Amino acid sequence: MITYSFLQHYWWFLISLLGGLLAFLLFVQGGQSMLFSLSKTEDERRLLVNALGRKWEYTFTTLVTFGGAFFASFPLFYSTSFGGAYWVWMVILFCFIIQAVSYEFQSKPGNTYGINTYRSFLFINGLLGTFLIGVAIATFFTGSDFIVNKGNITQQLAPVISSWGNEWHGLEALLNVRNLMLGLAVFFLARSLAVLFFINRLNHPVLEARSRKFLWYNAIPFVIFFLIFVIWTLFSNGYAVNASTGIVSLEKYKYFTNFIEMPGILVLFLLGVVAVLVGIIATWLSPVFRNGIWYAGIGTVVTVCSLLLVAGYNNTSFYPSIHLQSSLTIFNASSSEFTLKAMSLVSLFIPVVLAYIFIAWRSMEKKRMDIEDVNGDEHAY
Repeated sequence: MITYSFLQHYWWFLISLLGGLLAFLLFVQGGQSMLFSLSKTEDERRLLVNALGRKWEYTFTTLVTFGGAFFASFPLFYSTSFGGAYWVWMVILFCFIIQAVSYEFQSKPGNTYGINTYRSFLFINGLLGTFLIGVAIATFFTGSDFIVNKGNITQQLAPVISSWGNEWHGLEALLNVRNLMLGLAVFFLARSLAVLFFINRLNHPVLEARSRKFLWYNAIPFVIFFLIFVIWTLFSNGYAVNASTGIVSLEKYKYFTNFIEMPGILVLFLLGVVAVLVGIIATWLSPVFRNGIWYAGIGTVVTVCSLLLVAGYNNTSFYPSIHLQSSLTIFNASSSEFTLKAMSLVSLFIPVVLAYIFIAWRSMEKKRMDIEDVNGDEHAY
């Protein structure tokens, strides 16, 4: 029998999987952050823009789906975070809006701002979009300053359940060093995945050689910042939830304990990390190896998904508050049982959607891309 608890765990798994997919697809943003450094000529820059331009909608759609799934399955998180920490989310949203505008208008006739203006917007999206998403996700482990009082729903004049505890509305997350570590890790991961993507997809020896060099510059900082965040998190206090009373308390080594008590997720996490390293190291060692993006991409999905599962499973608050009893869990922040059950039926179509994405991706990538493909495409960016 499908229980309410099963549905809550099921939807947190879907949220975690979407988070992993989003982390992988941020290679588009990572590539945009290197438009002015990796390319040296206009032809090279156009080739990079058009290679990324074929994929930017996947990232945008996944981000929207990630937010929509959160709204539908865990609405209290959505109202608390998006309604309270709105400055961070508004900046992230703005970064993705200017990305969409840039791809659509940079090559349109009558572009009075110049093509490099729109490419600068793409650079901003690549820099801030990745970094701030990493900082926002880090608060799932470090906590935020908000208060939740469900009793306020009875107040006719101000039925506001949750409120933010300071006037920074999310920007205070930038003052937490551990948050910055994950933000930088996501930024350099996106850039590492981007150069692996360029090596795989571009038929351009100069850009390929330069990309292999850039892999050193980005993968090493990624590994350093990621290890700092993970080790710091595993050996810090976590936010444990009493299964019978719902009371939240700080527990030493909580996330490390979660991995030990959920060995299946620990194995997935380690396999994901190994896959990312294999994709990077194999590309370094072999000048003819071009499939690193698939090893590192799948590893990224599995690793990020595992981290998010650890943040929400095993009686853990997935969105902790410094006011402990206001912390959100998959139990006190979820939609009703009826809503989750109805949405679960719709979620059965997810494999169909993934199959469509896979087929569409394959159809656009039948051969490696070169500058002649761009010059001969009347719809090129």
